[in-house]
Parts: sequence; C-alpha cells; structure tokens
Amino acid sequence: MYCDTANVCLTNIKSVPKMDERQFVLSENEKYSVINVTVEKLDTHVAPVIKSQLIEMASKGVSNIIIDLKQSRYCDSSGLSAILVANRLCKNAGGTFVLTGLQSAVERLISISQLDTVLNITDNLEQAVALIEAKTGEN
Repeated sequence: MYCDTANVCLTNIKSVPKMDERQFVLSENEKYSVINVTVEKLDTHVAPVIKSQLIEMASKGVSNIIIDLKQSRYCDSSGLSAILVANRLCKNAGGTFVLTGLQSAVERLISISQLDTVLNITDNLEQAVALIEAKTGEN
C-alpha cells in the first residue's frame, strides 16, 4: 500500500514502463484508479500508451479514474485525446473521471478548448479522491 503526503492510500501500485522511461504510475484501489503521469509532456509519445492502459482498465471493469498531471507542463492534441478517452470510458461505465494537478499551460489548453465545462477538474489528488468518494457514496 502507498500513502502520499495527503494520506491518500492506494493498493496494487504498478509502474508501466516503456523502454527505460517510466511514463506513468498506475495505482488502484476498490473505488478508483489513479494514473499519475510522470513525464513533463503528455504528447504523441505518451498518449497512446495511456490510451491503451485506459482501455485495459475499462475492460477489467474500472469505472472511476483520476489522471494526475501535476508533473506535466505540456499537453498536445494527442494528450487531450487520451483525456477525452478516459472521460468517455468512465461515463460509459457509469463512473466518474477526474483530471487533477493541472499546470498553467495545460490548464490554459483545457480552458481554450472549453473542456473545463465538460470535465471534472480538481486542484489536487486529495480533492479528486473526495469527489469520487462523494459520487460513489450517492450510488
């Protein structure tokens, strides 16, 4: 089990490497899964790997997903596409998708593309977890 500084605890943590670079860390628990993107750029090199992971998670019944971008300072259209795939998969499964930890450039891109009106966005992982727990408590 892993507990971060906000005491958000996760189990079944696994790193998903590509070549020698760890592009994201996947953490899972009973209610939700977290994809913590560990690279500075969410772009054409990273987004396809994340999309594949999202599809695999959906096939296993994961319906609540948090993508944490606190370490990513850049996002291109393929990164936005991965974010939208996560949102659609969660919505189709009756779950919740939350995007968190947006750096200023990524936040501007999300705002310019008006995705901030469609997506659940929080400032940090603790808020994202609270949002999912509140929504899963409703069911």
